Amino acid sequence: MSSRADSLSGCVDSENLIRYRSQNAKILLEPGWRAAAAIQGLGRTHRTNQASAPVFRPVTTDCKGERRFISTIARRLDSLGALTRGQRQTGGQNLFDPADNLESDYAREALTQWYHLLYAGKLASIGLAEFTGLTGLRLINEDDGTLLERLPPIQRWLNRILALRIATQNAIFEEYLGLIQTRVDAAREAGTLDLGVETILAEGIATLDDRLLRRDPVHGAETRLQRIELHLKRRATSHARLLDLWGATADVVRLRNQRSGRVALRVPSWPVTDEDGRIIPMCRLVRPAVSERTAIGALAHSHWTPIGEEDFRANWDAEVAEVHASIDTETVSIVTGLLLPVWHKLPADDVRVWRLSDGHGQNLLGRIVPDRALGALGAAFDTDTGVCLTPAAMIAAARDGGSVALPALGGAHLVTALVNGQRRLEIRSFPPERRNWLKSLGCFVEIVAFATRVFVPLDRAEEVLSAISRD
Repeated sequence: MSSRADSLSGCVDSENLIRYRSQNAKILLEPGWRAAAAIQGLGRTHRTNQASAPVFRPVTTDCKGERRFISTIARRLDSLGALTRGQRQTGGQNLFDPADNLESDYAREALTQWYHLLYAGKLASIGLAEFTGLTGLRLINEDDGTLLERLPPIQRWLNRILALRIATQNAIFEEYLGLIQTRVDAAREAGTLDLGVETILAEGIATLDDRLLRRDPVHGAETRLQRIELHLKRRATSHARLLDLWGATADVVRLRNQRSGRVALRVPSWPVTDEDGRIIPMCRLVRPAVSERTAIGALAHSHWTPIGEEDFRANWDAEVAEVHASIDTETVSIVTGLLLPVWHKLPADDVRVWRLSDGHGQNLLGRIVPDRALGALGAAFDTDTGVCLTPAAMIAAARDGGSVALPALGGAHLVTALVNGQRRLEIRSFPPERRNWLKSLGCFVEIVAFATRVFVPLDRAEEVLSAISRD
């Protein structure tokens, strides 16, 4: 994946210094307020696509209100990138997490919810009357006692928070940052979090299919759909490296999944805040090749159980060896070339722009399109996307809610249909004269609501679809 620097703002103590000592860590004591000067200084040690990016650690005290200043730095660096290079990642270089920017859209949405939770009395940090008395902010409509339609903007709210006592500041920011993190996590999971250009570094890239979607009538620039096979070698964290990262941290637990036999190290992570204002403690499960965040309370109802240090190390080393010995193959469809004029025609559920690179000079830049959306993409461009999907990929895309074109049947497509409470694979919009041919290949016909419909048997779906594609 991308070699960009991590975002790790917060308080630095002796344990954190030990944790980052072996990571090319840069302790950011005085970043300054000029974004141009800051990015010049940081850029001397951070270079795009380098093998090992540094970790920048902005220093704050235990006063949560200082996140206000980190937010300003993050916002200005991102703005600099948008102005100078037309790419936000260029400015901030992703040195800061989206949750660090307290003036983003996610932060504004979180503040609106925070106001409503304060009004409903669901916050544990402070009450409505006490907050308005200490900050002097006007939140209530004097006529009917409801919240104002135009509440104080985030800059004013942040400035007033800094005037409160440290304990009150910390309690308020704990809830507020949890609300922001909840939104950022949801956007990242949904694929709508804008991180600029993200990189997938592969061992090899092979083009399976290449089709023209559009040619600009003025300057002739092309928009193309390519089917790419990626050979990915996963990177695993050794046990020694794991100890360098987390060995000095007290709040870690070694776990093994009783169902899969896999091991993971439970490490601390930032909390989130739910819609009712409750703070949900979170942790991160670090595994040799991946990591995931989960609620601490959910672990009690899972198959993860503590194990001893020796058993953990033996299982960890075995998983690392398994990862190093394998190369994964993944096939993706990517729209490359001229994107802006056709942006509205591309799937809206994942707006990220990816760079596919093999590390040897071959690079592709574009939007990855899931298999389930290829049919809609072809309809949007009024063309046959006819990408060479395998029968298994066709079935997976149809089950994922997509409509898969079947070029051998003209305008026919494969979808998932619910019939009598059962999910079936159905071929729709096929030429009527091909019905008997489909039956000869193994499809079956039923009359449902006075309409004749053709279904693919689930136990022979791959065989039938292979026969249809060969026609």
